[in-house]
Amino acid sequence: MKKIILIPVLLLFIFCEKKEATHRFMQGEAFGTTYNIQFYSEKDIDFKKGLDSVIEAVNRSVSTYIPDSDISKVNQGDSTIVVDSIFKEVFEISKEVNKKTNGYFDPTIGVLRNAYGFGDVKPMKEIDSTTLDSLMKYVGFHKVKINNDGTISKEYPQIYFDFNAVAKGFGIDCLGRYLESKDVTDYLIELGGEILAKGENIEKNQDWVVGIEAVDSELEDRSFEATVKLKNVGMASSGNYRKFRIDSATGKKYVHTLNPLTGSAEMSDVTSSTVIAPTCGVADAYATSFMALGIEKSKELLKNLPNVEAYLTFNDSLNQHQVFMTDGFKKRLGN
Repeated sequence: MKKIILIPVLLLFIFCEKKEATHRFMQGEAFGTTYNIQFYSEKDIDFKKGLDSVIEAVNRSVSTYIPDSDISKVNQGDSTIVVDSIFKEVFEISKEVNKKTNGYFDPTIGVLRNAYGFGDVKPMKEIDSTTLDSLMKYVGFHKVKINNDGTISKEYPQIYFDFNAVAKGFGIDCLGRYLESKDVTDYLIELGGEILAKGENIEKNQDWVVGIEAVDSELEDRSFEATVKLKNVGMASSGNYRKFRIDSATGKKYVHTLNPLTGSAEMSDVTSSTVIAPTCGVADAYATSFMALGIEKSKELLKNLPNVEAYLTFNDSLNQHQVFMTDGFKKRLGN
């Protein structure tokens, strides 16, 4: 008889002791920008310390802005570096997107980015056709591989990895993994305009809602073109409407989107791309890819990417602002 009575009493005790998830907010700096995180957790622990350690690990592996990072050492010609799991995952994402885009996404474009002044070294004073031909010898993802022992082989020592078009998104995924390791299942991470959303906004009992920045939005006073509902996905954006360099000698504008197949810094008709994918790293990679592909090639590619949704702004033949979005993206738009 005692056993029968003790069972409901024990259950009542456990129920009463269960804590309610608290809505928490965190801010900080990472990957050359800032982050904002909101999440629900029953645990009262120092999340920031853990998040900072994740950021440090990502930087130590794939940041070209840190001279003694693994990627910097590889770029400097050190063939003895055994890369870690972060480098390997970023490499594999890049390899997959490179294949799907027929080479339009290519992290070996680093020598070109540096030459045009979009990287971490001084730009070349002049880039003529001869110079471009010589640089293109060091571009091509098929010219690099990770060996069984974790070292990197490059067809030419001058090949320069630049994972900036995927590493930030992957870094956000790593922050999400850390939160999930602490039993956080409902969170929204925003870092430099890129998003990872898991679970829901518990207080509002709805999916997370975020904005898509307008093409003509000012950096100091940002405006949004649309809102979108997100759950268990990553979202990343890319645009050439702000990021460009004007050559002081010639006055020529170089946009930040480079064509890996030709080596040219050319103006694409796609002015911005916002991509939703299962992870932020994958979304980041495709957002950059669509900028290089242009609107027509992007539309064709999206037909064969069932887990990738896109919102693309572009200029038509009359230079008028237009929007293309996949059906899956339309379904996520807010009211």
